[in-house]
Order: sequence, then structure tokens, then C-alpha cells
Amino acid sequence: MNDITTDQFPIGRFEAPADFSPVALTEFILQIEQLPNKLNEAVENLSPQQLDTPYRDGGWTIRQVIHHLSDSHMNAYIRMKWTLTEERPLIKAYDEKAWAETAETHLDPSISLALLQSLHTKWVAIMRHLTAEDLKKTFIHPETKTSQSLERMIGLYAWHGNHHLAHITSIKGKMGWT
Repeated sequence: MNDITTDQFPIGRFEAPADFSPVALTEFILQIEQLPNKLNEAVENLSPQQLDTPYRDGGWTIRQVIHHLSDSHMNAYIRMKWTLTEERPLIKAYDEKAWAETAETHLDPSISLALLQSLHTKWVAIMRHLTAEDLKKTFIHPETKTSQSLERMIGLYAWHGNHHLAHITSIKGKMGWT
């Protein structure tokens, strides 16, 4: 990987496993459950100036990454609920870059950290009660027109949380903030 790709994708791009075994899904759910605590630990001693440091040239600041995670994971939670309660729903896409520029993304990230803690508690409770049939349920993404299963979504959002956590821990390491 070249530097920009390594900086942009520090843990690599998401690759869905060939088989979403119960063991793999349990691990993905555990990663989602642990994300809020890991994020809290990663940013607990950062100054406002450090929080406003981009994780890469042209990238979001650490503050924006944290607010993005709460926005993104709220959308994922809602998409999962739609998929569980409707037949192959067409979900709503959103412009994550525009969302990263709205006014509240300049607030203290503790707001989004608290939201993530509560949200992930609810989301993990749902995921731990999904049946094999539920995991195969799908939604339609409006941009790609593809059908996405809940089991794939769980893997994707486990990766997503770890991906952005690595942005934070990587810049901390590069800057000597560890």
C-alpha cells in the first residue's frame, strides 16, 4: 500500500468473509460492542488542538471522525431496524462528507462518545437476538441498487469502527501522543 492508502485505510479495505459463521458474527458483534470504550480510551487525554488534527492530509479531524462514527452507526442501526420490520426496504443514503461539516461536528466529541455508548448497547442487544433467518434479511442500497444482508452489515460495521479507531490511533502514534 502507498502512504495515502495506508493513511486512508490503515487496516485495509473491508473484505466480506466468504462465510458468515456464527463464530465470525459473534466476533464482529463483540468488536461493535467494544468500540465505544476503545474510542473513549483513544481520545481521553487529547487536547482540543489534538482533536482538531486531521488524521491525514485532506482527511477529517479526530473530532470529525468521532462525530462521523455516531452519525454512521445511527444510520446503520436504523437500517437494521427497517430491515427487521419491513420487506427488503430501500434505505436512505446520506452524504457523509456534508454531514461531517455540519455545526455540531465542532462540539465536544464526548457528546458523540456518549451517544455511541448508548446506541451500541441497543444495537448489540438487537444483534445478539438475531436468528439465522434474520441475518439473511436484506435491504436495498439506493446508490448501488444492491441487496445487502444484515450479516454482511454486521461485518462491515465492525470493520468500520475499527477502521476509524485506527485513524485515531495512527495519528496519535505519528504525532507521539501515545
